[in-house]
Order: sequence, then structure tokens, then C-alpha cells
Amino acid sequence: MDFNSSLFDKIRIARAREEQQPAERRCEHPGCQRPGNHRAPMGRHREGRYFHFCLDHVRAYNQSYNYFAGMNDESIQAFQKDAITGHRPTWSMGIKGSRGPDLEADDTISDILGLFRNGRRTTERREERRAVSAGASKALDALGLEEGAGRAEVRAQFKSLAKRFHPDLNGGDRSHEEKLRAIIDAYNYLKSAGLA
Repeated sequence: MDFNSSLFDKIRIARAREEQQPAERRCEHPGCQRPGNHRAPMGRHREGRYFHFCLDHVRAYNQSYNYFAGMNDESIQAFQKDAITGHRPTWSMGIKGSRGPDLEADDTISDILGLFRNGRRTTERREERRAVSAGASKALDALGLEEGAGRAEVRAQFKSLAKRFHPDLNGGDRSHEEKLRAIIDAYNYLKSAGLA
């Protein structure tokens, strides 16, 4: 590159500004003339504001500083509790009858998960509405149950069939071993699918 080109003469360069040094702060302790390079908080209700002290005076200030001075125990505990949320207001879930939109009256909104009914759906109603996969349907059929069978029914039927076909409970008769294996496999499938 040729730095002696006429193009480089036309480039404007801002002159370096003289950095303005802030006036050196003096220690705010009465009678002290040393530099106040160390900050110390002013206290409650003056958050974000600081005194400036020299090292000796900031140490003395910090040893005697108490943010909660003049507060009783209840006020201190209330402050600490509010500090958890950053002193912002919070509301408990479900207070003052807040139920969300009234979905019973509005048929245009589908609430298949029951999120807006304050948990009033029961597990029985949930089990009635569940869709059963082909594998689950086959497993329920192996246990001799209908598709709408609940968990309690599945467990009771499994126990009943296991007792009926288990060789230890039938005098060592192993003729129903295949049927028992099919029942155990069907129950395990339903259990893994969350239906038993």
C-alpha cells in the first residue's frame, strides 16, 4: 500500500478528545481531607446512593452499618419475605374466584385437557375419554376386558387370571403356561402404556 497517496490525505480523523478527569472526591467524613475513593451505601430508603470515604473511614462505617436499624423483628421478617420476589407484588393462584374464562357457556372453545375448570375433572372421566391404541386394545382383549376398562379393573383381572393359570396354584399343571405368558405380556404392555 502506498500511504503517500492523495486519498489518505482526505481522510478525516477526529482529534483525540481530552479525557475529562472527574474531580477527585474528598472523603465525606467530617474533617477528613483524604481522597474518597471508596463507596458506602447511604442506607434504607436511599438505595443506589452512596457516601464516599477514604479507606479508614469506609472500614469504620462498614463495621457500624446496619440496614435494619430501627426496625422491629416483624418488619425485618416481612422485608426478608418480600426480598424473595424482589419486593414486587405477587398473587396466589386461584384467589378471589379467578377461574379463567367460563368455558361452560362458550361452546366455541375446546378444552380437551380440562385446563380451565380448576381441576374438577375426575380421573374416571379422563379414563372414559382416553383413546386406546391398537396394541392396548389387543392387550385388553387378551385379559378379557373392554376398551373402557379402568386401571383398577385391569389390575384385578390380571390377578384373577394369574391365579387361575399359574402352575404353582394348579398343582404343577403346566398346560396353561402359554396362556399365562400371554396374560403377563399383555399386563406389562398396559402397564408401560400407563393403563394399568
